[in-house]
Amino acid sequence: QVQLVESGGGLVQAGTSLRLSCTASRRIFSGNAMGWFRQAPGKEREFVAGISWNDGSTYGANSWVLNSVKGRFTISRDNAKNAIYLQMNNLKPEDTAVYYCAARDGSTWRGLYTTWGQGTQVTVSS
Repeated sequence: QVQLVESGGGLVQAGTSLRLSCTASRRIFSGNAMGWFRQAPGKEREFVAGISWNDGSTYGANSWVLNSVKGRFTISRDNAKNAIYLQMNNLKPEDTAVYYCAARDGSTWRGLYTTWGQGTQVTVSS
């Protein structure tokens, strides 16, 4: 049973933008923090962005992004749609990786992520 489904990856040129989406089952999404990870070929998986649960408002959830993407990537969540997003602007070739959506069993973004999507490929050409 697939519980997290990512979409939005693709092949783009450096300097352009992509928005990744992840839709979760209500059971996985409600009350839990969500995050985005990525894994480039030959490298370890790294935590790119996380967003805590916030009840009610679409905006204002506590979030964190990796220093190397700060100012370019933004994570957000839409509780009405059980979805999170990763807006990626000014993409660079070093952003090339498989991007994974993940969920925690807890409301804050910091901690162990235990549920994973299948991943979506992002390739940035120079």
